[in-house]
Amino acid sequence: MALMITDECINCDVCEPECPNQAISMGADFYQIDPGRCTECVGHFPEPQCVQVCPVECIPLHPQHVETREQLMHKYEQLQAGVTPA
Repeated sequence: MALMITDECINCDVCEPECPNQAISMGADFYQIDPGRCTECVGHFPEPQCVQVCPVECIPLHPQHVETREQLMHKYEQLQAGVTPA
Protein backbone atom coordinates (compact mmCIF):
# COMPACT_ATOMS: atom_id res chain seq x y z
CA MET A 1 0.00 0.00 0.00
CA ALA A 2 1.08 3.53 -0.52
CA LEU A 3 0.97 5.82 2.46
CA MET A 4 -1.11 8.97 2.85
CA ILE A 5 -0.94 12.08 5.01
CA THR A 6 -4.12 13.00 6.86
CA ASP A 7 -5.46 16.46 7.64
CA GLU A 8 -3.91 16.12 11.10
CA CYS A 9 -0.61 17.16 9.45
CA ILE A 10 0.94 20.21 11.15
CA ASN A 11 3.23 21.05 8.19
CA CYS A 12 6.35 20.59 10.30
CA ASP A 13 8.43 19.86 7.17
CA VAL A 14 10.23 16.79 8.57
CA CYS A 15 8.76 14.13 6.26
CA GLU A 16 9.50 15.62 2.85
CA PRO A 17 13.32 15.42 2.99
CA GLU A 18 13.17 11.88 4.41
CA CYS A 19 11.39 10.41 1.37
CA PRO A 20 13.91 8.64 -0.89
CA ASN A 21 11.42 8.64 -3.80
CA GLN A 22 10.46 12.33 -3.70
CA ALA A 23 6.84 11.21 -3.21
CA ILE A 24 6.03 13.88 -0.60
CA SER A 25 5.19 17.46 -1.53
CA MET A 26 3.22 20.36 -0.13
CA GLY A 27 -0.45 20.22 -1.06
CA ALA A 28 -3.04 22.98 -0.83
CA ASP A 29 -3.31 22.81 2.96
CA PHE A 30 -0.84 20.16 4.14
CA TYR A 31 1.71 17.71 2.79
CA GLN A 32 0.60 14.92 0.46
CA ILE A 33 2.08 11.67 -0.81
CA ASP A 34 2.03 10.70 -4.49
CA PRO A 35 0.90 7.04 -4.44
CA GLY A 36 2.60 6.50 -7.79
CA ARG A 37 5.98 7.23 -6.20
CA CYS A 38 5.45 5.85 -2.68
CA THR A 39 7.06 2.46 -2.07
CA GLU A 40 6.76 2.65 1.73
CA CYS A 41 10.57 2.88 1.50
CA VAL A 42 10.76 -0.71 0.16
CA GLY A 43 14.12 -0.96 -1.58
CA HIS A 44 15.62 1.79 0.56
CA PHE A 45 14.84 1.18 4.24
CA PRO A 46 13.15 -1.48 6.38
CA GLU A 47 10.53 1.02 7.63
CA PRO A 48 8.82 4.04 6.00
CA GLN A 49 10.99 6.98 6.97
CA CYS A 50 8.19 9.55 6.94
CA VAL A 51 6.25 7.50 9.49
CA GLN A 52 9.35 7.25 11.68
CA VAL A 53 9.87 11.04 11.85
CA CYS A 54 6.25 12.26 11.94
CA PRO A 55 5.62 13.90 15.35
CA VAL A 56 1.81 13.68 15.11
CA GLU A 57 1.49 10.20 13.60
CA CYS A 58 -0.66 11.31 10.67
CA ILE A 59 0.74 8.96 8.00
CA PRO A 60 -1.34 5.76 7.74
CA LEU A 61 -1.59 3.24 4.90
CA HIS A 62 -3.69 4.51 1.99
CA PRO A 63 -6.74 2.20 1.78
CA GLN A 64 -7.32 2.98 -1.91
CA HIS A 65 -3.79 1.98 -2.96
CA VAL A 66 -3.35 -1.60 -1.81
CA GLU A 67 -0.03 -3.08 -2.94
CA THR A 68 1.96 -6.16 -1.95
CA ARG A 69 5.61 -5.96 -0.98
CA GLU A 70 6.44 -7.42 -4.40
CA GLN A 71 4.45 -4.68 -6.15
CA LEU A 72 6.19 -2.04 -4.03
CA MET A 73 9.57 -3.53 -4.97
CA HIS A 74 8.60 -3.48 -8.65
CA LYS A 75 7.62 0.19 -8.32
CA TYR A 76 10.96 0.90 -6.60
CA GLU A 77 12.82 -0.81 -9.46
CA GLN A 78 10.91 1.25 -12.04
CA LEU A 79 11.66 4.47 -10.19
CA GLN A 80 15.36 3.56 -10.00
CA ALA A 81 15.37 2.88 -13.76
CA GLY A 82 13.80 6.29 -14.40
CA VAL A 83 10.48 4.85 -15.51
CA THR A 84 7.30 6.44 -14.21
CA PRO A 85 5.23 3.65 -12.62
CA ALA A 86 1.77 3.10 -14.07
